[in-house]
Amino acid sequence: MKRSGFTMIELVFVIVILGILASVAIPKLAATRDDANIAKSTSEISSLIQDIGSYYTAHGSLEGNTSKMTNVSLYTDNTAATKAEALALSGSTATAYYVDTKRKISCLDVVLNDVNGTVEVTKSANADNSIFCKGLASALSDNGMLKEYSFGGSSIY
Repeated sequence: MKRSGFTMIELVFVIVILGILASVAIPKLAATRDDANIAKSTSEISSLIQDIGSYYTAHGSLEGNTSKMTNVSLYTDNTAATKAEALALSGSTATAYYVDTKRKISCLDVVLNDVNGTVEVTKSANADNSIFCKGLASALSDNGMLKEYSFGGSSIY
């Protein structure tokens, strides 16, 4: 008698092989997603710096509303509870935070200084508590982007 189909042992072998392949592939996919998020955030920080520089050049000061300066989400606290929509910056300095919103951890401190037209981007103190923040700080450091940027005021020669 001719039989068709697979035996139970053949099906078990196929399932085991698929399980082994999945256990190898899934961590690689997760790492790729983290790398993509870090690349996206690096691009956002670059855009943030360019946007603020353009705003300062056009207006001569850093107005207190970051949503007028850039579309990059900044927060007034390091847990992403309050967006930095109305920082008091008229002739003063204020700190905003670039936050890992998934884990509610501040990755970067962004110090906006309206007095001398500078923006300083530094790694936050608690950034080491997040793999994403560590990766972002490392990528920005490798690209020389963790520094103070000057757009005008007394520091232009």
